[in-house]
Amino acid sequence: MMEPAAKQKVIYIIYLIAALDITWLFLQFSITPYLARRLGFDTIWFGYLQTTVGVIQLLGGPIYGRFADVFGARAALSVSCLASVVYFLLLTVADNTFMLFVHKLPAVFMHGLPGAQMVVADLSENEKRADALGKLGLCFGIGMIAGSSLGGTLSTRFGEKFAASFAAVGSFVSLLLVLNFIPKQTKIQTMPESNKKGSSNSVFNLGEITRLMKFPGVAKTFTVKIISGLPAGIFQVMFSIIAMNFFQLKAEQNGYLMAYFGIVQMVIQGAVIGRLTSRFSEYSLLLLSVGISSLVGLAQAMMTNVFHFCLIVMPMMFSLSVFNVITDSMLTKSVSPSDTGTMLGLCASVQSLLRTVGPTIGGFLYETYGVPSFGYIQCVINAAVFSLLLATGGRSQPHRP
Repeated sequence: MMEPAAKQKVIYIIYLIAALDITWLFLQFSITPYLARRLGFDTIWFGYLQTTVGVIQLLGGPIYGRFADVFGARAALSVSCLASVVYFLLLTVADNTFMLFVHKLPAVFMHGLPGAQMVVADLSENEKRADALGKLGLCFGIGMIAGSSLGGTLSTRFGEKFAASFAAVGSFVSLLLVLNFIPKQTKIQTMPESNKKGSSNSVFNLGEITRLMKFPGVAKTFTVKIISGLPAGIFQVMFSIIAMNFFQLKAEQNGYLMAYFGIVQMVIQGAVIGRLTSRFSEYSLLLLSVGISSLVGLAQAMMTNVFHFCLIVMPMMFSLSVFNVITDSMLTKSVSPSDTGTMLGLCASVQSLLRTVGPTIGGFLYETYGVPSFGYIQCVINAAVFSLLLATGGRSQPHRP
């Protein structure tokens, strides 16, 4: 049993590791679209590239979560960091279409943020879960700012290969932090105790993964997470194309815009979500986030320039941040401590699913109907989800068994 001070130290370290992981991820986001365009990719082919990543991480997410439950947080995070090193090293030699696709393969093991969420979920008290996960989102904002700024600056001044090499070195630093500071096991309930209930230690046991969907409220929350998150996921996947073609931004300008996203998210996750979760129920906050997301979609449909978009970013990041934190918190509270890793792996797979179908749908919508179509779809879908949630109320809210 870890002492409260020891738990807090691990949580602080995991916040640092998460911030670094997101930094390298967004550094890559500042490289890949421009490298792909230089290699002759059009919008459709860039969509295929994004879909490839989504499929790879969709397959890896639940298995990674199960791996963390069986072998512990340190092993899971070490695998993620090592995969990131290989991922960025392959990006440095990606000078043709084939290699650009090949460098995405290690992404099957790259689940640094879900891994960090698993540690925070294990070490945080139940009533403080949403706030703790929200603070982890603060690290996401820091990483978004640092990664976007670094990526745009390094790729513009020194080239894509140097920027990718920089990220590979950074990922190795993250690996060293994991090996030195993260305990082998962070769960209160150990696997032997779980085994008494008849569970299996197999990482690839699909029954152990899918059984979590049978807990009360889980299927409903997952359905909301997928349907409501799909329009925003499509827009996020296509944003690099929108920034280049619709807003006519260069790599460095795009980096600054992403940094602005990060600042807004930092304020929301660091100063707003904790206060909201202490005053309002999670179901009420879920309703609020879905409702605001519908209005954001309508605003996106009407925007015509990057200034309009900068105004929309604030409510957009608020709804996304609250939605993701609250749904993750609700879902992890619905299962036993020994299964939180698998549950968060499934949550990560929802994002991967959105990235899988998003590029294909987004590429079609962009080419056929233009940027406003993303906003109209988001508005209609989230308005429908909001109405259904309002009608059903909190009758199926998840609870810890």
